Amino acid sequence: MEEKKNIFDYIKELFTSYGIVVLLFIVINLIIGNEAGSVSSLFALGSKGLSTATLLQLLFLVLIITVAQNLFLTDLVIKNMALVVRNILFFVTILVAITVFAVVFSWFPLNDPRAWIGFIVSFSVCTVVSSVIMRMEENAENKKMQDALNRLKK
Repeated sequence: MEEKKNIFDYIKELFTSYGIVVLLFIVINLIIGNEAGSVSSLFALGSKGLSTATLLQLLFLVLIITVAQNLFLTDLVIKNMALVVRNILFFVTILVAITVFAVVFSWFPLNDPRAWIGFIVSFSVCTVVSSVIMRMEENAENKKMQDALNRLKK
């Protein structure tokens, strides 16, 4: 059973995820920033840093992800839906959001099939890794609950 969250819990989730995303983009920027600067608005400054526009775009994307996470992966709104369906809806929401951001903010060339293939492959890999981590977290939580139940039975 989940604890009742307050606004500060949601803000903590948002900025924890945002910090991780920005850290990943900093690492990526240091590795490919100069090469990607001419291709993607995300790396417009090259390896010199991330622009304010990029940071705001990432914050808005993480906000969407956090809302989707709390909508689909908790019992906050949807109580009777299979976990598989929830995960599919969660990842489809993120895929749509990232695709819209890629188009609106020119994250990569829209007419370059290699860019779309790279996006789909990287999104798929991230989805699989995320799903495995979520499954491991769920199993650990289930084991913890089962252990507590076993202790109560004794």
